[in-house]
Amino acid sequence: MRAAVTILVVAALASVPLWLRDPYLLNALITTGIFVIGAMSLNLLLGFTGQLSLGHIAFFGIGAYVSALTSLGFDAGLPGGFRLVHTSWPPIAGFVLAILVAGSCGYFVGLLSFRVRGAYFVIVTISFAEVVRLVALNWVELTQGPLALTNIPSIALPLPGFGELTLRTKFHNYYLVLVVALIAYLLIARLVHSHFGRAMRGLMENETLAVSVGIDVTRTLTLAAVISAAIAGAAGSLYAHYIRIIDPEVFAFINTVTMVIMVISGGKGSLAGPVVGGLIFGLLPVALRPVMAPEAQWIAYGGVLIAILFVLPRGIVPSLAQRFARRRSGAAALATAALTDTGAKEPA
Repeated sequence: MRAAVTILVVAALASVPLWLRDPYLLNALITTGIFVIGAMSLNLLLGFTGQLSLGHIAFFGIGAYVSALTSLGFDAGLPGGFRLVHTSWPPIAGFVLAILVAGSCGYFVGLLSFRVRGAYFVIVTISFAEVVRLVALNWVELTQGPLALTNIPSIALPLPGFGELTLRTKFHNYYLVLVVALIAYLLIARLVHSHFGRAMRGLMENETLAVSVGIDVTRTLTLAAVISAAIAGAAGSLYAHYIRIIDPEVFAFINTVTMVIMVISGGKGSLAGPVVGGLIFGLLPVALRPVMAPEAQWIAYGGVLIAILFVLPRGIVPSLAQRFARRRSGAAALATAALTDTGAKEPA
């Protein structure tokens, strides 16, 4: 049943560019899809290990800058009169490096903070995001600072025997984002249903019991942070090559808050939660923009979030799944009772 629903949803999403001709709406779907990937990566930490990363946008931004600089090339000075020189590489190489570098940063942050979890992890992630933002803002020779990195090339996919396909149009980028989102979803699903995923859930629900059965806390949480950061880095790379201009505002705290809202409203700890929450809160501003002033849009945005959490406190997906399961169990109980009564009334 779940597999059939997933296939139908993917097929519906894949058909969108075939009938949606409005470039503005298609652009909104692409950027929303990129942030959905970021929200899925955050959900791996928040939903399955219980660790809140309020600096998660750092990994997204690192992926964006690494991918952009790899494809543009750079010549920056280092202390001692040394020069850091890099010639431009294909954007697909930047995409791969973005994943690797963001994952490495996730390992560094996790190794530092997971030994003293809880609020310390939140503080470390916020501090790390701010440090990275300041580096991007002030190392002007490398990042162009507030002037931004511009003319970032679009991702090009090599086609053996046919050259390469440059993904410049919204049509191409929509399918690129959809494919990466699907891969991220399947990777997280496979991970969550594995032995490693059970270890993550065990640590979230009862850490003392999990340690008593031999689960390595620091190793498990650090590996989760690495995978989460790597997926966020992939999302950042897609963002850089689609928007084609990156400045330090990509590290803005509001972007992390947006991802947290997507996860919480959709339902943390559920695979589909960040997707549902991401689509709602990614496209809601687009729906409100023509009918409301900017100030009223934020009020409506907050009102919708409060209403969802009031009516569906566990998030949209878990709450609806729970209600559906209750109705099914209730219907099954009534059917069983009816059969029992019928059998009891039959003559001997």
